[in-house]
Amino acid sequence: MADLDVTRADAVLIGGGIASATLAAMLTELEPTWDIVVLERLHTLGAESSDAWNNAGTGHSALCEMNYTPQDVDGSVSPAKAISINEQFQVSRQFWAHLVENDRIGDPAEFIHTVPHMSFVHGMENVDYLRRRHEALAANPLFDRMEFSTEHSRLADWAPLVAEGRPVTETIAATRSPDGTDVDFGALSRQMLDYASRTGTTVSTGSEVVDLRRMGEDWGVMVRSTKDDSIRVVRAPFVFVGAGGYALPLLQKSGIDEIRGFGGFPISGQWLRCTDPETIARHDAKVYGKAAVGAPPMSVPHLDTRYVGGKRALMFGPYAGWSPKFLKSGRYTDLFESMKPSNITQMMAVAPPNLDLMVYLGSQLAATHQQRFDALLEYMPEARTADWEEVTAGQRVQVIAPDKKKHGVLQFGTQLITAADGSIGGMLGASPGASTATSIMLTMLERMFPQRIDAWRPALTQMVPSWGRSLSEDVDEAHRTLARTADALGLHHS
Repeated sequence: MADLDVTRADAVLIGGGIASATLAAMLTELEPTWDIVVLERLHTLGAESSDAWNNAGTGHSALCEMNYTPQDVDGSVSPAKAISINEQFQVSRQFWAHLVENDRIGDPAEFIHTVPHMSFVHGMENVDYLRRRHEALAANPLFDRMEFSTEHSRLADWAPLVAEGRPVTETIAATRSPDGTDVDFGALSRQMLDYASRTGTTVSTGSEVVDLRRMGEDWGVMVRSTKDDSIRVVRAPFVFVGAGGYALPLLQKSGIDEIRGFGGFPISGQWLRCTDPETIARHDAKVYGKAAVGAPPMSVPHLDTRYVGGKRALMFGPYAGWSPKFLKSGRYTDLFESMKPSNITQMMAVAPPNLDLMVYLGSQLAATHQQRFDALLEYMPEARTADWEEVTAGQRVQVIAPDKKKHGVLQFGTQLITAADGSIGGMLGASPGASTATSIMLTMLERMFPQRIDAWRPALTQMVPSWGRSLSEDVDEAHRTLARTADALGLHHS
């Protein structure tokens, strides 16, 4: 490394998506004198896992996602995970509101819109479940505006495209929350990184990290320019890896003990996207159904109003697919190169307990276009094939984590990996990662900067007033926070 171009920084953040963007915006305020470098391998920021067409865009707050409210064997519905996810999303909303209120970022309409969140089911057993889900959540102040109905006429008011053409004898139920949102996380990432760059952070696109090595007290981050193949090294005492699916192989390159035993299973997807402006204009909701048996959470079907580049859109999906790539723009060798002596046992061990997932993926891969369209007809009975086109969705890497017996466990969700000395950390996994990135970054700051966190606390509390406390335990504060952030972000809260 001695002959290379070597520069120094206080912190290096790898990846130009929502995780690194959130951390860059925080550190810019917490340590304005720091030299922070953000490295993104593509030539556009937020273009992989955070991109609007690669991400469901749901402000994941468990208002509609039934996989966050599992049904126990006795029939009861546990609200704990849903409440936790919603609390984390409120942390994100508070941080975004802080950035808007203090002119750190621009018009929030560029990245967030009010879109009601709905759950929709049919069949007596599912209707009974949804009723119990509503009862379990509605007592909480973060969910108390959610409505439940089994009436076809009510469904027609809430989501006419879902109701039209449906037999009135069909047993159905739906819940609707007016507090739902749609978020373009790519646009938000670019706004936050633009703020960071205006205040001194160096944001380098076309910069692929090819190695991570210890250099004394620092990390040496080896960077290849995708423009001219030149190599340079950035030295820093702190490195964050927010590189989506590539976080796993980069953390493996670092050699830290904490990543040993971890592996990843890639899952890709596709959407059906509506091309008819009149149909798009008639639907204003995110309508989530129940996942198929064995399906990963990212494959929960939804008929989804989106705002992409400020323009309203409608899509349905996602349909699961498979590729060994760890990013949409990744390499076909990614999965195989991630297999190491330290994780091969864990990766082999996840197959037998997850045969239902393998069967599900196989059925999805074998599905014809007509079979995919038939799935849409369950949610929109009068959909016309000519009004829909297939588009490729993003690539996700589900975490395979070691358990105490050194076996592998396939995890859904996100996981923060931090070195014992606090010098390097990274975020693995998928949904609801983008929506909860602010909460995850606050946890990372606590883990990696224990000696600084007390000094930062006043500033962090300004960014996120409820940090460290539960909004659910204070009805008045929960309602005030929802109203304040809605006002700052231009959302409806009537």
